[in-house]
Amino acid sequence: MCLAIPALVTELLPDDMARVSLDGVSKVISLALVDDVAVGDYVILHVGYALTRLDADEAERTLELLDEAAAAHLAATAA
Repeated sequence: MCLAIPALVTELLPDDMARVSLDGVSKVISLALVDDVAVGDYVILHVGYALTRLDADEAERTLELLDEAAAAHLAATAA
């Protein structure tokens, strides 16, 4: 199973690269597959590549759902 997650672009780098934030963790990724990305945009990230830009509201809803799923998993395994 593959998982692509929203990531916030925090810095544009040379050679179609960018730095993104994943829940506070910084990672350098490739923007080679996506045009016109700016700092502050959300991208869908999969194995180090941005696949597409994502609306900020949709990105935040998706991240909230991932947080809820993680919390539910922790609660279930702690019981």
